[in-house]
Amino acid sequence: MVARDRIPSSLKQRRRSDYGYHLEYRTRWSDNDIVYSFLFDSIINAYLIEHCGRNPPTSDQIGLVISSQCNFFSSVGFPKVLDLGLRVNKLGRSSVTYEVGVFERGGEDVKAVGGYTHVFVDRISNRSATNGMTEEVRRGLSRLLKNEKAKL
Repeated sequence: MVARDRIPSSLKQRRRSDYGYHLEYRTRWSDNDIVYSFLFDSIINAYLIEHCGRNPPTSDQIGLVISSQCNFFSSVGFPKVLDLGLRVNKLGRSSVTYEVGVFERGGEDVKAVGGYTHVFVDRISNRSATNGMTEEVRRGLSRLLKNEKAKL
């Protein structure tokens, strides 16, 4: 976790409109200290399946998480409905850095900002794909790519 004085101030200023894809999530009693990595995984994989042609059990490539992080700004509790926002901050040949914003339904103040970096690898060898990520994945992810220099 990054020390509070090292968190870029721009992250706390994020609004729903800064994210190109949204997914609703209902908190459960056990989510008082929400498992944020579960939320990040849920929205990222939902997007990959719905907009990038990924089928986790059969796709030739899989995304391996090589780094992850989360910056917490305020807590959410039970019962709440969350809105998760997804954007892409960096799109490489075989890797992508996602950013997820966590909002309470109807609220504009971001509760947490985090995400992770995927490297797409061959499913069988677990080695970086020779030609990088597939064109279908790249096209889908490029729709969420933000031009600003965002540091997580």
